[in-house]
Amino acid sequence: MTTQIDNLATQAQEIAKRLGIPKYDVYGAVVDEMSAQVDRGEPKQVKASNRSGVTVRVWNDSGTVGVTSTSDVDPLGLEMALKTAYDASLFGAKENIPDFSPEAIAPIGGTPEEKAPQAPVTELIDKLVHAEKELLAAHTAIASVPYNGMAQRHIDRFYLNSEGARRNEGHSVASIYLYSKTEQEGRKPRSAGAFRVSRALDGLDIAACVQEAAEKTISHLAYDKVKTGKYPVVFSPDAILSLLGAFSNLFNAQNVLDKQSLSTPESIGTAIASPLLSLCDDALHPENVGGESFDGEGTPTRRLSLIENGILTNFMHSAGTAKRLGAQPTGHANIGAKVSVGRHFYHVFPGQPAEKEYSLDDADGVILIDDLQALHAGVQSLQGSFSLPFDGWLIENGKRTSIESATVAGDFRKVLQSIIYVGKELELVGGGIAPYVWVDELSITGE
Repeated sequence: MTTQIDNLATQAQEIAKRLGIPKYDVYGAVVDEMSAQVDRGEPKQVKASNRSGVTVRVWNDSGTVGVTSTSDVDPLGLEMALKTAYDASLFGAKENIPDFSPEAIAPIGGTPEEKAPQAPVTELIDKLVHAEKELLAAHTAIASVPYNGMAQRHIDRFYLNSEGARRNEGHSVASIYLYSKTEQEGRKPRSAGAFRVSRALDGLDIAACVQEAAEKTISHLAYDKVKTGKYPVVFSPDAILSLLGAFSNLFNAQNVLDKQSLSTPESIGTAIASPLLSLCDDALHPENVGGESFDGEGTPTRRLSLIENGILTNFMHSAGTAKRLGAQPTGHANIGAKVSVGRHFYHVFPGQPAEKEYSLDDADGVILIDDLQALHAGVQSLQGSFSLPFDGWLIENGKRTSIESATVAGDFRKVLQSIIYVGKELELVGGGIAPYVWVDELSITGE
């Protein structure tokens, strides 16, 4: 890949010189993916794809910028992209014009990942068929695994600019998802799922995925209604990361500047959560499979503290937002028609020591929320409020009873302030790593 990037950089330099373009940058990614789904022991869907996308930005003599995208990186395609971007630059915005990241040529530490060899698609199907069979055999009530999938992908990314920046990296990701559904006479169907990810298919813990999906599904068989009221609530690692993701405008500098955030520039240094909570965004966390070492502007990624002992410590920045707010780029830029800011991998962990430790083994009168649903519809991200259906259990004297149907509602800022315990054991879920988080009280509406 390094040789290809060097060739691409040389071609871009020659073409830009011929076209009279003094300033440009190029960001791109190539994804080679293979996936499979099965249905009752037979392949349901098999896909293979090779996708590439390249974004080219060109600055003209007036300093305005034009952007274009292409999937063609041969000399002809690159020349057309540079020409089109230059033409677009004549109509570029005159305010808050993006520029190169000051860190686009800063050194990146660490050792590049080796890409794992891709297994044949027959191996994906065989492993997934076996996993489905084991899950169906876990309990007589489990009637189907309607949603399942196994995938492996290779991802190559690169960034280069006219000032000599050249970055590239490649990594592999393998994943499995199982979601089972029950059928019992006179009872409502119940369902639950599990997910595992690894750098290679050989390292994928399929047995643990099957076991988790089975245990969660079986635990929902003996369900009951829950009375409407206020309850102490425990968010699972997946649930707390879902909420943090839904309200990530709190930490997004572009949202702050656009006044589309619950934070303002003056929020840095203020207490927004219980001192028991700390949160980082850490693209380079060892558990982050497929973590990126640089962003769309070539800025190295890093561990960024967002909440430290309840205090808001940083925003996530692109080069442009950092310049406007007098900060440093943090490696969170995404390049497209405009530069946006996005998170990588949330890491939730305890802040200050809690006065009292809590355990689910002896909890009483507590709602455990395992999975939040309808986040696209039930979250008012600019008001801070949410009302979401969930899967979970009522825990009484340590005994779990599945909740038939209920919603949880509240204000996210109050949730952060009302945290009474942050567990010590962390679990890896999609998008981050987190413990169980205990909240003093939330409104639960039963059926």
